[in-house]
Amino acid sequence: MTEAPLTADQTAPGDATATAVANLAEPAAILAHARREVLEGGRGLDEAGVLAVLQLPDESLTELLALAHEVRMRWCGPEVEVEGIISLKTGGCPEDCHFCSQSGKFDSPVRSAWLDVPSLVDAARQTAATGATEFCIVAAVRGPDERLMSQVREGVAAIQAAVEINVACSLGMLTQAQVDELAAMGVHRYNHNLETARSHFTKVVTTHSWEERWETCEMVRAAGMELCCGAILGVGESLEQRAELAAQLARLEPDEVPLNFLNPRPGTPFGDYPPVQPRDALRAIAAFRLALPRTILRYSGGREITLGDLEVQGMLGGINAVIVGNYLTTLGRPAEADLKMLADLSMPIKSFQSTL
Repeated sequence: MTEAPLTADQTAPGDATATAVANLAEPAAILAHARREVLEGGRGLDEAGVLAVLQLPDESLTELLALAHEVRMRWCGPEVEVEGIISLKTGGCPEDCHFCSQSGKFDSPVRSAWLDVPSLVDAARQTAATGATEFCIVAAVRGPDERLMSQVREGVAAIQAAVEINVACSLGMLTQAQVDELAAMGVHRYNHNLETARSHFTKVVTTHSWEERWETCEMVRAAGMELCCGAILGVGESLEQRAELAAQLARLEPDEVPLNFLNPRPGTPFGDYPPVQPRDALRAIAAFRLALPRTILRYSGGREITLGDLEVQGMLGGINAVIVGNYLTTLGRPAEADLKMLADLSMPIKSFQSTL
């Protein structure tokens, strides 16, 4: 079991110590500190160190990305984990996550729909054919009811009988009984993102709390499932809050951290927000790698519009996992394009056997 969540005053943005370190240290000193702590010592940067990295000037970006890549290679190795995701239940969600077009509270074009079990199995087969080792079943819900748990139960069993791939789930907030059942049915990994820093959470979601998300994450880890817990950047947070989130994720110790970048969706409260600037996105990738040296750091939603042709730089700046194909309500790059990128970079795809 991890420690209790940090209190609000411990993680508030604009912390005086963090700001002082970031403002006073020279770029060379910041990078040298990160090299000693993370590359050589294997210790993730603390909140102040992450903030200093996020505030580095553009002139230091190439050196920063190279350091983050060295950290990834030393503490994670060269392999890249490939995953596909599928939406079992789309739209009509009762929550009000302001970035999400699946919320039933917003006037977005996404409409409620359910996928049947044969379609789940077919999608898992297609995902495995790309070389992926993970297939994640996602549902747009606050948490699963009995109908959803029944369909997940049937779907997981059918996929396990037909396809050689790890099955993951993302079904919202869970009860202890649901956590135990998912673990018993062989779900390999559970995704439940913190989304944003605790101090910023109420500006992004009002229908549930950051603490409720943290509680589900702790139950998942205690039950023996791998925990996937990540972030969405570009939802109005400050650099201080990005550093806060990285520190909170490090405290939680997830097996995987998916990094999403806001892809503004029509009809949502954040529909007019600008995408994260490419250089800021690359700095964030490197900073999260330096905060989480041993964690799977996955390219996720929004990378296509945020980074464009700079995606390769992210792969060479700390990323060691990708979601291939489409996302839940938005288009991703074709799986073939990502696989070609990995081949061109001579990055081996993690095998299914090595995940067992």
